[in-house]
Amino acid sequence: MSRKGLYRNFFLHSDIVVMAGVLLVLAVVVSYRELTWLNMAIFLIGMAAFMVSEYMTHRFLFHLKTPKNALALKFLKRLHYDHHTHPNDLKLLFLPVWYSLPNLAVFAVLFFLVTGMLNATLAFGAGLVCMLLIYEWKHYIAHRPIQPTTKLGRWNKRMHLLHHYKNENYWYGVSTPFVDVLFGTLKDEKTVQTSATVKDLEKRGQTMH
Repeated sequence: MSRKGLYRNFFLHSDIVVMAGVLLVLAVVVSYRELTWLNMAIFLIGMAAFMVSEYMTHRFLFHLKTPKNALALKFLKRLHYDHHTHPNDLKLLFLPVWYSLPNLAVFAVLFFLVTGMLNATLAFGAGLVCMLLIYEWKHYIAHRPIQPTTKLGRWNKRMHLLHHYKNENYWYGVSTPFVDVLFGTLKDEKTVQTSATVKDLEKRGQTMH
């Protein structure tokens, strides 16, 4: 596939188009209502919050021990299990809107309940969505034949591929593996054994950390 085709597959994907539209609406509303330094700082806080929630969700939800409930298993298979089985399948590469939108909305509502500030909440939500799109882009690059131009980008891609092809119990960060440092899951690949279940999460006997 040509480089243009690779970019088109990302930017024209329905989940990306919808979430980019949400970000645009939030950005316009915040700018129109009250564009302040505080709101810009809260936007950055929203981005940071997404990085942490991304790690926690990936590690503790997407890698849950295989549930016995059929509906829960179907949910996890679509969100993550099948992605480990078929890492480069484009249909499994993006988080579906039916998951992302309600998930981020809950975080925004919680922020509003704590602060009581509507404009700040909109800025926080914009930060969450912006970081989601960055996450999706970095995840896409990791699984497609696109070579990052920077050393940091190449390292970021390698860490995620280790999660998929070396051991699923480490390197959970996608948008930034640095979060793994905080939780002890950024390992030297030479010290980690190759997991027998890295491509089949359903066969794990127990959740490992």
